[in-house]
Amino acid sequence: MLNILWLLFFVIAFVLTCYQWLIGGNHQAFPELVKSIFDMAKLSVEISIGLIGVLAFWLGLLKIAEKSGLVNVLAKALAPLFSKLMPEVPQGHPALGSISMNMAANMLGLDNAATPMGIRAMEQLQELNPIKDTASNAQILFLVLNTSAVTIIPITILLYRTQMGAADPAAVFLPLLLATSASTFFGLLAVSIIQKINLFNRVIAAYALGFAGIIGTLVWALMRLPSEQMTQVSSAVGNFLLVLAIVVILLYGWRKGVAVYEDFVEGAKEGFKVAITIIPYLVAMLTAIGALRVSGALEFLSKFLSKIVSAFGGDVAFVDALPTALMRPFSGSGSRAMMLETMETHGVDSFAGTLASIIQGSTETTFYVLTVYFGAVGINKVRHALACGLIADVAGIVAAIILSYWFFV
Repeated sequence: MLNILWLLFFVIAFVLTCYQWLIGGNHQAFPELVKSIFDMAKLSVEISIGLIGVLAFWLGLLKIAEKSGLVNVLAKALAPLFSKLMPEVPQGHPALGSISMNMAANMLGLDNAATPMGIRAMEQLQELNPIKDTASNAQILFLVLNTSAVTIIPITILLYRTQMGAADPAAVFLPLLLATSASTFFGLLAVSIIQKINLFNRVIAAYALGFAGIIGTLVWALMRLPSEQMTQVSSAVGNFLLVLAIVVILLYGWRKGVAVYEDFVEGAKEGFKVAITIIPYLVAMLTAIGALRVSGALEFLSKFLSKIVSAFGGDVAFVDALPTALMRPFSGSGSRAMMLETMETHGVDSFAGTLASIIQGSTETTFYVLTVYFGAVGINKVRHALACGLIADVAGIVAAIILSYWFFV
């Protein structure tokens, strides 16, 4: 599926660029296309190099967590749940602990911490994978959960809205939480149908209710705060928990007799190797995405959707935020730029600006995550991972639009 999709990106870009040149009279169409491809190839390497430090730091800490047995403690705590969701993963396997840490970082909106933990989890799941070039059921479920993970504290979005001068930066907090929950639910539902997982199992239901209770309590506590204070508290809590996790890992390792400095350095060395490994995969995907974007394909799709909605008499106010939605599955930096441009053009407190920020915070860069995580372990055949990830994205985007009309119109 990924082979066909990747090919289609370039074919669509070529056809639309031909249209711009021959019909639209844009003689710079092909020079711009070629420039975009080369720029994306360069950006792929820059992203990989930029990841080296972050990967090295967190993989170093994860090495300490593994040596000290802390990862196993987390794995045992979630063993009943994952034994139902991932029956092929043995109870207490280190991958379950890494998955837990990755999910926690995603929930706090800490992307820099989540990526190295996610790569580590994927590597550990790869050890159990009997067909090394093909994604296993457990790897697919993990990737979809990762790309659709509930963001409890959307630190980045709240900070952007504050910097842009929003009158109520935290106004998007509740609709964003509901939208990202919808993304997670439909992503998990899609995988469970294909993999025949019973989501109504008592164990899964018990964990789901406990998780919902924690989220509900946090939402209740944060919503009682004034808007500006809520933004500050959300940011402070998220970063406090991040630093607390670092200190806990180090102290736990030291208490268990782990040579924390030496093991940290040993784990950090893996960061460089992983960053180099993913370069070819990033080059392949980002050049295709760059070609698609500069060809005008995303703009064309946005206008097409607008005409369909108008034909049925629907409100098209959401269309101004669609560039963020269309870019989000492909590029985090690209969708962030689209969001900021929408806020700048229409106003941070406008319907389009508010919707763009909710979309940005409730969905994930599915193609990027798939490329990085599977590329790190050499998987070429992704099976239903991409389709389920995109289902989660679409669910999050649709939920964001519906909730925005409900809350702000």
